[in-house]
Amino acid sequence: MNPASGELLGAEALLRWNGPDGPVSPATFIPAAEETGLIVPLGRWVLREACAQARRWADAGQPLAVSVNISAAQFADPTFVDTVQDELRASALSAHLLGLEVTETLLMRHVEHVQRNLGVLRAQGVRVSIDDFGTGYSGLSYLHEFPVTTLKIDRSFLAPGRSGPQATALITAISGLGRALNLQVIAEGVEQPAQVRARLDLGCAAMQGYLFAPPLPPAAFEAWRRDWPAQHAAFAAHA
Repeated sequence: MNPASGELLGAEALLRWNGPDGPVSPATFIPAAEETGLIVPLGRWVLREACAQARRWADAGQPLAVSVNISAAQFADPTFVDTVQDELRASALSAHLLGLEVTETLLMRHVEHVQRNLGVLRAQGVRVSIDDFGTGYSGLSYLHEFPVTTLKIDRSFLAPGRSGPQATALITAISGLGRALNLQVIAEGVEQPAQVRARLDLGCAAMQGYLFAPPLPPAAFEAWRRDWPAQHAAFAAHA
């Protein structure tokens, strides 16, 4: 989201589990899926659904890039690149409408393997984002070595305990680094209008968070998307 212009920049596919006793936190079921090995087939299903939904929006004349979080176990799977290519072909989705979100820690594992696989996918047009940027290794060298397109500033930089000159300097530095490297920079976890103005003032024009919309199923998201221009007008008037 660009809150200044109102432009919707993309959507992120989020996995939610509604159990018999109520919602189960991803912090609970994602580690369990990784420990049992289910994260690979589960991740493929998420990728398939995300590609199919992005294609439906494109067919409706409202193309929107959709990003999918990729776990280390998925990326390590020898069929990962084939899986992404297969799902793109099956959905007939243009590759530039698919984004993959990886962590700094994942990038530093088996560097040559990661470079090679990301290079193949980027060559086809798939976007690559570094999620939770600033909380891992944060090595400047890998921004040159890996074909990434986006940096997502971790939500912890917006936490009240991280406010002050140091947090401001870090966000300013990350935003400036992104611009210098021609990378998009997105601030995660935006929940308060004051955070919007602060991030805009620091040079970060793209944001995501509950202030704009909570996680929504496709039908509800489409309704929100139709209403967003009016919401943005009201939001801008009070910003």
